[in-house]
Amino acid sequence: MTSITEYRFRLTGIILILSVCIGSRPTAGVAPPAVECSGVGNTNCKGYNYQGFFSDRNACRAAKVVYPTSEQQVVAAVADGVKNGLKMRAVSKGSHSVPSLVCPGGNGTGVFISTRDYKNIVVNVGSQTATLEAGVRLKPFLDEVARHGLTFPHMPYWAGLSVSGILGTGAHGSGIFGKGSAVYEYVKEIRLVVPASAEEGYAKVINLVAGIDDEILNAARLSLGVLGVISTVTLELQPMFKRSVSFLQKSDVDIETQVALNAQQNEFGDVSWYPAQKLAVYRSDNKVPVSTTGQGVNQYIPFQALPAATVEATRLSEDIAEASGDAGAKCVTAAAQIAALSSTGNGFTNNGILFTGYPVVGFQNSMATSGTCDDTNLPDSGCGWDRRFKGIFAFQNGFTVSFSNLPAFIRDVKALVALNSESLCVLGSYAGILMRHVKKTATAYLGEIEDGVDMDITYYRSRDPHTPRLYEDVTEEIEQILLFKYNARPHWGKNRVVGFATTKDLYPDLSRFIKVKNQLDPQGFFSNDWTDSVLNVDGAAANLQKFAPYCALDGNCICTEDIHCAPEKGYLCQPGRVYTEARVCRKVN
Repeated sequence: MTSITEYRFRLTGIILILSVCIGSRPTAGVAPPAVECSGVGNTNCKGYNYQGFFSDRNACRAAKVVYPTSEQQVVAAVADGVKNGLKMRAVSKGSHSVPSLVCPGGNGTGVFISTRDYKNIVVNVGSQTATLEAGVRLKPFLDEVARHGLTFPHMPYWAGLSVSGILGTGAHGSGIFGKGSAVYEYVKEIRLVVPASAEEGYAKVINLVAGIDDEILNAARLSLGVLGVISTVTLELQPMFKRSVSFLQKSDVDIETQVALNAQQNEFGDVSWYPAQKLAVYRSDNKVPVSTTGQGVNQYIPFQALPAATVEATRLSEDIAEASGDAGAKCVTAAAQIAALSSTGNGFTNNGILFTGYPVVGFQNSMATSGTCDDTNLPDSGCGWDRRFKGIFAFQNGFTVSFSNLPAFIRDVKALVALNSESLCVLGSYAGILMRHVKKTATAYLGEIEDGVDMDITYYRSRDPHTPRLYEDVTEEIEQILLFKYNARPHWGKNRVVGFATTKDLYPDLSRFIKVKNQLDPQGFFSNDWTDSVLNVDGAAANLQKFAPYCALDGNCICTEDIHCAPEKGYLCQPGRVYTEARVCRKVN
């Protein structure tokens, strides 16, 4: 969310001590379901994302959930919804979207259509394609096609995503070579279940083929789920290859130029930037022949199962630092994390067990993506963000900045560091700013419109919506610099509500997308308030921000009055320090 979500943290000695003090929690291993129901027959249901709350914290309710296992059952579910005038949304097993993407409209009367059990894979070796049912997740897909000597070139970093979720949000890997890193560019065919007339049985399947049905297919490649339910996706494959990965840590003094060079020199490269520490970690990552020696595996530690007590202790240390206003503690944690990741190969192992040095060479299906924590069988363990225990709870922003604007943005962030270096330590516990390379789309109406860098910016979020964050103003100023100064485009599956404040003006093909939406689902069975707002359906963008006391703390609004912050705690609505047009919640002594 990402994906999912790309969280990056490493435990220090003090965290381990705290975990002993807290003790083990009675938590099952396998992650909780995205939909939980209290009524008979999967009725009276609530939907959750991977952290337990969507970005606006609003309840996500539906009258029922259905779990189709075949296309025929998907059609039946959609037909029943249309016949009875019910709002519907597809939801994956993991539900890794940050905004309220998967919530049906209808004030609790709608239907979740879960792809959890719809997950067969058919590989066609002759055409080098694979046809995936909507619920197929990344690692099973890669491992299955690998058995046939084939692979897929680009993957989001978190392996828990489903293929339909990826196409719903435009998820991607990193790279501008060839077709680029977005999964939607490799779609050959999509079968989509859409509303239909009573004479047609209230639902029908349309088969969209690249080169033939592009007018509709280019909307379905990145659909936000508003066109119908994806049934199957056919992706083009490549012969198996290996990758050679190395990481280099150095000063960020020349990062303004080095990020673009990294993109030009590495097919799968990326950059992790720690502004407060004035460090950058450059990933060198390229294809090598399958004959190259190496059995490397991507075992990124935060995506593996961890003891519940440990992740709760990690969160407790964050809560303590926040409550005491101790930015120095966050700086110490960030430095420890950087050192730990460096010493462990940033989660890559040379043989599936140990990291023994760079380069790490391994097959694509073992190197491209990582994540097993939500399927663990270990008791009292799970993902660091598992909502059943009080672990990670964070904001995850994702914005794409063009290569032409990137140097100026970096200089603005460095200017914030110069004013107060500790203020950016709030990013250190989550691997700073992860920069992945993305390419201008050749197909998707809502895809990337320029070559650039997608930046994941993850930081602490309070479980209390009335509690401000340490140096809240700095992350808010960065968010507004991206949005309004550099016209950054938000990742559709990430971000706070205000991250989508400008989407209606960013996509030149938005009208073409809306035309397809109106053609396939004219009554809006698959739309909700959030999708209407970000797509500006009938002027709904004006309703995106919800102005109310404390609204800026969760990013539901950009403050215009002190009451939108937390004035009783000293947080007032103030101009930005570097970008003075920004309006941010800053603690004023």
